[in-house]
Order: sequence, then structure tokens, then C-alpha cells
Amino acid sequence: MPLFPAFLKLTGRRCLVIGAGPVAEQKIESLLRAEADVRVIAPAATDRVRAWARAGKIRWDTRRFRSFDLKDIFLAVAATSSPALHARIFREARRHRVLCNVVDDPAHCDFYYGSVVRRGALQIAISTGGHSPALAQRLRRQLEKEFSVKYEDWMEELAAARQKLFKKAISGVRRRVLLHRLASQKSFEEFLRRQKRKRK
Repeated sequence: MPLFPAFLKLTGRRCLVIGAGPVAEQKIESLLRAEADVRVIAPAATDRVRAWARAGKIRWDTRRFRSFDLKDIFLAVAATSSPALHARIFREARRHRVLCNVVDDPAHCDFYYGSVVRRGALQIAISTGGHSPALAQRLRRQLEKEFSVKYEDWMEELAAARQKLFKKAISGVRRRVLLHRLASQKSFEEFLRRQKRKRK
């Protein structure tokens, strides 16, 4: 099935995670990173999930899933140890028109979690459409070596330079040329040299 690649803005959107074990914990963390409004439903939870609940970062209901939990939810993640429950959650999510991801079950997913390289505002997501998460992880490790942590600082510099360019009274064509020059490999190498000089 062909996939539509997208980066979602989840700030303030209501997201539901069913399950609170180690796998669910990773999914919760990614939603919190995106500033989603996260609700967790699970009878028990890891220490980290409990800490998030105590800190008010998530809402945790210590009970089993019920179909009405999906009301007004934008996105749901099922991360329990029960295939039967996962199938039920997926059916209910479809009925409520909620995007659903069932961990490690591509047939019951409206979307997949990509393997992601994060360098500040730069995110490179890799998906194999659920065919080989192991390959996605290997490619992520390769890209992490190619795109060092230096890209995080460079991204901030590029953002500032872009804002300045858009304030200048120049043609769109000229602006595009300059933006591409700023984002070039040569520009990145110059940035690294400047950083090196600053440390001396």
C-alpha cells in the first residue's frame, strides 16, 4: 500500500496511548516531544510513565481500555501485550475515524513510526512501510554518522539567515538562489571552520 509521507504538528492535539510498558513509554516520549496532549490508559505503568503522570505531563487512567476513550482523539497508539485487544482498538479507532498505530502489527496501522535522525529542527525519517524496521534502524545509524550533531547549530544559523533574506527587498528568484547557496555543502563546511576558529 502506498504511503503518504508527512510530518504532523501535534501541539495541543489529543493523543491516546493504550499501554504503559517499555514500548509504550517510547511512543509516549515521542508524542511529548511533539507537545501533544497525551492521555495514557493502562492498569500498570513503568516508573518513567508514572513520573510523567506525577509531573502533569500526561494524564494516566489506571484501568482497561473502553471504546469511548477514543472520543475526540486525533491519534491513537496501541502498545499492549494482547493481540485481541489490539484488533479491537484498531476496529474502534476506525469507527471513530481516529488514526491508529498498533505496535509491531503493520496490518493494523494507519501510520507507521519512522526511524528518525534528529538534529535540532532537522529530522530525517526513514520508513520501510513495516516491511523491515531493522533496515530502517540500520539506515538511521548510517545517517547519524553522516549528519553529525553539528547540524543542530547550523540549522539555527540557517533559520536566522533565512529570516534576514525574507526581510530584504529582492526578487523571489534571487532569494531562492541565495537560500540554496546557504544550504549547500560548501556553506556547511564554512560553518564548521568558523566554529573551529571560535574554539581556539
